[in-house]
Amino acid sequence: MGHLTIGRLAEQGRVNPQTIRYYEREGLLPKPPRLASGYRAFSPEAVRRVRFIKRAQELGFSLDDIKDLLSIRVDPRRDCSGVQTLARTKLTDIDQKIRTLRAMRRVLSRLASACPGRGPVGECPILESLELDPDHDGDRR
Repeated sequence: MGHLTIGRLAEQGRVNPQTIRYYEREGLLPKPPRLASGYRAFSPEAVRRVRFIKRAQELGFSLDDIKDLLSIRVDPRRDCSGVQTLARTKLTDIDQKIRTLRAMRRVLSRLASACPGRGPVGECPILESLELDPDHDGDRR
């Protein structure tokens, strides 16, 4: 027959059945026909699609990006310029996140070094720093 139940699709796609249902609700995975028994009958192609979606998520693509990638993937008349644009945009986002994480790390490292790790919590430089309003240098809220 070649059809897969949601459980088999989830297993082969390396996700759980709730993820399959979520992908259906979000329009990433077409709703399959149902067998006479009422079970969904997913095609073997659905496994490739689920793996594609998961891998794209792992690379940081949003669900909207993935919808775009899927629409490009299934249209043989399209070229890959749209894919490259999405990838370059994602790279820019990742670079910004890396800069933000590095800045967060510098601040947290400085705070951790300034904290003696003992004494009253009212004098803890980490807690004091968290109470500061970053828009008003040194002003307490």
